[in-house]
Amino acid sequence: MSDARLSGANLRGAVDLSALVRPSASPSSPAAGEDASGVVLAATDASFTSVIELSRRVPVIVEFWASGVEPTLPSLVRSYGGRLVLATVDGNANPQLAQAFQVSQVPAVAAVIGGRPLQLYVGALPEAEARDVLDQVLEVAAQNGVSGTVETGSGDAAEEQPEEPPLPPLHQEAHDAITRGDYAAAVAAFRTAIAQDPRDELAVAGLAQASLLERLDGIDAAAVRAAAAAAPDDVDAQLAVADLDVAGGHLEDAFDRVLDLFPRLAGGDRDRARARLLDYFQIAGPDDPRVPAARRRLANLLY
Repeated sequence: MSDARLSGANLRGAVDLSALVRPSASPSSPAAGEDASGVVLAATDASFTSVIELSRRVPVIVEFWASGVEPTLPSLVRSYGGRLVLATVDGNANPQLAQAFQVSQVPAVAAVIGGRPLQLYVGALPEAEARDVLDQVLEVAAQNGVSGTVETGSGDAAEEQPEEPPLPPLHQEAHDAITRGDYAAAVAAFRTAIAQDPRDELAVAGLAQASLLERLDGIDAAAVRAAAAAAPDDVDAQLAVADLDVAGGHLEDAFDRVLDLFPRLAGGDRDRARARLLDYFQIAGPDDPRVPAARRRLANLLY
């Protein structure tokens, strides 16, 4: 990983994480490595919204750890003097974030820049190599207009956020279910919200996101990719890999995979592929520059 040059293009099509997490009224519990420097903080499923908001002005490094595997980056990130923030996450205690970042082992390191994830590396790197990666993250962040800093020594990296208005009851039920890893319950709650109000666009987007998390829950990514490679015309296998690509931020790859497959499909398989693409459009959001082109290509294939 440290040999590769990161590029600003890595963020194009990356899924904004904001819709996959929701702050909780309960305070986050301390994580290993958190201190009063203002640049090393704990993050949880419930508190990650503040990290996403912080990433819109300063790049945030996210390091997943677990019992017996302590974070490796606090000292290194402190040396950047507030140009980077480190969010440490207990991967076992925060399954929603582990799922969103596709963490299969720890330590695992990613970045969030402008609300969008960027996978970095798995395992512990020598300090010189890790610094090279972090330097590249700063370059990518600058290319994407994220080049702020945080004050060090304050003990609070993120500025105090105004209290958010409460969610509608079914939306809150869905987000609570996602937080505890019950994706089927989240899907059911969003479906009920849509049945009550078919124009509830937030519920439609939430259903697409919760459905993706439900499909990804417990899967073996390597096995899914191997199955797809062995059966290029198997719609289930190809849609499963497209799900992985969306979750990993490789949205254009997911679009191309399904759209390339689409002309070879008929009947119910064609309908399923179309529905999955529409879900991906909802997850990406209307402002993603990849969505209009994919919509046009889908329309041309349909008509």
